Amino acid sequence: MPNYVSRHEQGRDTFEHEVIAAINTELIGDNIGRLGMSEDLFTSESVASGHPDKLCDAISDAIVDACIRVDQNARVAVETSVKGGNEKGIILLAGEVTLSGEHPNYESIARRTAAEIGYDSHDIGFDSTSEERCEVIQKITAQAANISQGVNTSEQGAGDQGIMFGYACLETEGFGELKGRYFPLAAALSQRLTRRMTNARKNGTLPWARPDAKSQVTIEYENGKPKRVHTIIIAIQHDNNLKQQFGGSEDDELSFVRQEIRKHVVEHAIPPELIQEPYHLVVNGTGRFADPGGPYADAGLTGRKIIVDTYGGMGRHGGGAFSGKDPSKVDRSAAYAARWAAKHVVAAGLASKCEIQLSYVIGVAKPVSVRVESFGTSSISDSELTAKVKGVFDFTPKAIANELDLLRPIYSSTAAGGHFGRTPGVDGEFPWEILDQAKIDSLQN
Repeated sequence: MPNYVSRHEQGRDTFEHEVIAAINTELIGDNIGRLGMSEDLFTSESVASGHPDKLCDAISDAIVDACIRVDQNARVAVETSVKGGNEKGIILLAGEVTLSGEHPNYESIARRTAAEIGYDSHDIGFDSTSEERCEVIQKITAQAANISQGVNTSEQGAGDQGIMFGYACLETEGFGELKGRYFPLAAALSQRLTRRMTNARKNGTLPWARPDAKSQVTIEYENGKPKRVHTIIIAIQHDNNLKQQFGGSEDDELSFVRQEIRKHVVEHAIPPELIQEPYHLVVNGTGRFADPGGPYADAGLTGRKIIVDTYGGMGRHGGGAFSGKDPSKVDRSAAYAARWAAKHVVAAGLASKCEIQLSYVIGVAKPVSVRVESFGTSSISDSELTAKVKGVFDFTPKAIANELDLLRPIYSSTAAGGHFGRTPGVDGEFPWEILDQAKIDSLQN
């Protein structure tokens, strides 16, 4: 690997450009003859819980859960922004909350959530536990009356206009560890890598690791089906003193980090049948990703990782973020319902790929439109599929909340690692991932 300057010296944008340059020169340029130009590739990424944007998602969702514990019908729309600094970091909370009961202590929630993720030291880039090192600014008001009048009705109208998509496919079903997810493979694997990095840091397997990390997985396809992993990219923040274990050698430090990531993350998270030589592993493409990082190196904001949260780019996205919103917001609940329905269509054998679009108008319960697309993978027409889905699933906000039991504090676990393709009861609740045999039977009839 070429010697690049440290990431925190140049910033995240430069870092990412350098990674791309490394891949282009070392992976593509050097191997173009061997690998050829006819590959069918698709790439997805994921970011760990300590990524600054995910930190913000976690704080916002912790506030949602706290409000729902007070009032299951709480109306919550809270955004978070974070930034570290040489002397002091900042957490900004802004949004709207209306509930019946005493409001939670939003500052305490923000500080505790950041600390639980691992940001409890100024040395690594952010210390949420210290009032001297971290300021919390709160600008939270009540939900606007003109929104409430359309939402708080017996019929419960949609909390906003918008479009939502749900997607499912068979890509994960040929691999035992991933079976039952009905999810794009690149997205599933990139999510597993970031979740593994987080777990390995917390359980002491990677004691030098820090909360901020990213993964990227490129899958090679053959005849439209996943064949193998082509490239894995990992960026993981680490202890700035790690190189001292190697006499100050950054090259030896990088070699060690790469070896540890391969052994404890890649080989743990990726099914062995997908790791076929030759494949490429890039770890910390600039050479170093040392303290301070996280919010020190990059500001964070709620809702900035919507593709990471969903299908890794395979399948469309309506544009609305999930975190920080209660289930009356169809940006969240209807996206969950669309995924739930799409997963049932594929599990029922009606299509090998399914995408469902829903659209709403604020204050109106029934969706303006429901559209099912099978991308030519169904034996029946898309219009017939649409009719079947509409006959089995009720996409009004109240029905979605009731069927999926969404009026509970279940959202903190969704803030990192993806909202879809998860195993219910292992990583969290994720009720929209649970298949209902009665609905499968109804779709098949």
